[in-house]
Amino acid sequence: MSEDAPLWWDDGALVLIDQTSLPHQVRTRRCASWEDVADAIRTLQVRGAPAIGLAAAYGLVLAARAAGRAERLQRLREAAAGLRATRPTAVNLGWALDRMLGIAETFADADTLPGRLLDAAGQLAQADLAVNRRIGREGAALLAPGARVLTYCNTGMLATGGYGTAFGILRSAHEQGRGIHVVACETRPVLQGARLTAWELGHNGIPFTLITDNAAGALMRAREIDAVIVGADRVAANGDVANKVGTYTLAVLARAHSVPFYVAAPLSTVDLSTPRGDAIPIEERAPEEVTTVAGVRVAPAGVVVRNPAFDVTPHAFVTAIVTEAGVVRPPYGAGLRRAVAAEAVDPGSSRRTPHAAGRRRDGA
Repeated sequence: MSEDAPLWWDDGALVLIDQTSLPHQVRTRRCASWEDVADAIRTLQVRGAPAIGLAAAYGLVLAARAAGRAERLQRLREAAAGLRATRPTAVNLGWALDRMLGIAETFADADTLPGRLLDAAGQLAQADLAVNRRIGREGAALLAPGARVLTYCNTGMLATGGYGTAFGILRSAHEQGRGIHVVACETRPVLQGARLTAWELGHNGIPFTLITDNAAGALMRAREIDAVIVGADRVAANGDVANKVGTYTLAVLARAHSVPFYVAAPLSTVDLSTPRGDAIPIEERAPEEVTTVAGVRVAPAGVVVRNPAFDVTPHAFVTAIVTEAGVVRPPYGAGLRRAVAAEAVDPGSSRRTPHAAGRRRDGA
């Protein structure tokens, strides 16, 4: 499982692990069209900013294969618009689509375009695993032996192309024998921590304890948490971080209890075109995610619900941002620009590459 991915190319289709079936069943969904991919993203069958970027890239491969040569570019643009609308907060999704459209515009009239797009997705797979492992090594050095580390939502193999971002730091520290113990928040309302992170921690043999989200403050006050590590769906140019709703609460608690608060973010998640966090669009999801748990209604009928999927943590609450280019500390504006510039060696480098992974099992 250590090198597995949440999605892969197989015989002309995108196959993905249906994350809504975990942890009870490991099921897959086969996507034969870009519309199938959009539905999988929208319904959280595939989730996590890096992974949805990859899924979208493969969605355009499917669109290219289905379109005639004369109409191909227009069909790809329509597919990109449909995919882009599925989840607006994570920057990886839009960037992946823009990258694939750039290739399509260059080779629109070539019979080889579908194969070129498929090759591009495969190249992202190699970059992703390397990026995640680098983040893991950089971040593990921040954790003392025996550290008790709180994490939130899911940032492991399922949310990326393999290994993980914040989860990759935990994996790396465990593999180095640092003796860490992970405290995983359940992550309401759809329980990515309880269902997915706990499942991945168990599969990787990392000692952990699962808690309710509202227990985090009590454990910090009791000095049972030594560090907090979370992922990111978008990092603004000033270091503000958009992540799963509830992240801001943990950051405030960490500050109040003098607990370091680390963000693991590949440079694909750094959006220098967004100056600050209040410019990041925040997705609102269906009220049923709040009013039901595992299909069982827990709230009165007709109740008014707010269900923002993300929140923004101001950069002042972030101790450091761990990237593949190193650990960035305040002031984040200058530090993030330097990190991005350091990785911008060539267009094929890991810089701003949406996390991709997968196993290609056929030709174009």
